[in-house]
Amino acid sequence: MRATVLHAPRDVRVEDRPRAALQQPTDAVIRTVATCVCGSDLWDYRGVNEIAEPTPGGHEYVGIVEEVGSEVTGIKPGQLVVGLFFASDNTCPNCENGYQTNCLHREFVGGCQAEYVRVPLADGTLVHVPGDVAEEHIPSLLACSDVMGTGWYAAVAAQVEPGDTVAVVGDGAVGLCAVIAAKELGATRIIAMSRHAPRQQLAREFGATDVVAERGHEGAARIKELTGGIGADAVLECVGNPESMRQALHSTRPGGNVGFVGVPHGVQIDGEELFFSHVALRGGPAPVRAFLPDLIERVLTGRINPGKVFDLELPLDQAAEGYRAMDERRAIKTLLRP
Repeated sequence: MRATVLHAPRDVRVEDRPRAALQQPTDAVIRTVATCVCGSDLWDYRGVNEIAEPTPGGHEYVGIVEEVGSEVTGIKPGQLVVGLFFASDNTCPNCENGYQTNCLHREFVGGCQAEYVRVPLADGTLVHVPGDVAEEHIPSLLACSDVMGTGWYAAVAAQVEPGDTVAVVGDGAVGLCAVIAAKELGATRIIAMSRHAPRQQLAREFGATDVVAERGHEGAARIKELTGGIGADAVLECVGNPESMRQALHSTRPGGNVGFVGVPHGVQIDGEELFFSHVALRGGPAPVRAFLPDLIERVLTGRINPGKVFDLELPLDQAAEGYRAMDERRAIKTLLRP
């Protein structure tokens, strides 16, 4: 099968690799319909995360079930499914508490920028998409496999409620999907922090009522100015660097909440500052499986269309250009067709 492999920083190749196969009786193998490049893939691509050996890329996927292991009962060959970046049994105590990304038996599902993907714990990890699915829904279903669910978790972690004022730090795919989530959860004012015109426009289309182009201290000051000197009820941190975290914490009102879903790199939080701010902080790897059935329904009924974050579509063989375009901010998110 054809699959992407990262050999070194900025060295993505599409190569022939052994076809994905069942390894455990709880596995499934899917034929990929669509996959994509994630913003978190860029940490490896840029060399921020060290890669010790050539590594298959990607962790987002929609596909058709090709075969299942002998212990798989809920997923059948021929079904269209959305998969997740962490496999989970969906039955352990952590899963039942809504944190499938901390499943006691979790396993990272990588190498998804490929024609076929092996999915462990298939019954708990894959969600069947019912009915005849229109091609136009595929990008949004793919978004639900990670970025839409991650943006949703940012809003849930920040306890967004009807009537809230919400600020979103980050204008990548997760941040833009967080705007959708804030709107769906009832926020009446949504402030997107972005200085890129096309992303500002999409944020407004998704529900942003205001845009703040300033960053850092100036960005937080602008949020305070827009909220009568108090700060936002909830701030969704969707980047993962020290500057974005400081901006999020300083933009939140006393008693407000920060939901952080950007994978942290170099982030350090001053305990004394946090203590006296009265700001609550919650985040982590998004338990997308907890939200996926609801998100799929919202997509199929036309209520949300997160697939609009894909502003570049390429064949799998051109994946390297997809990485470059996102690295250079020429694209928000690249969809790949095997």
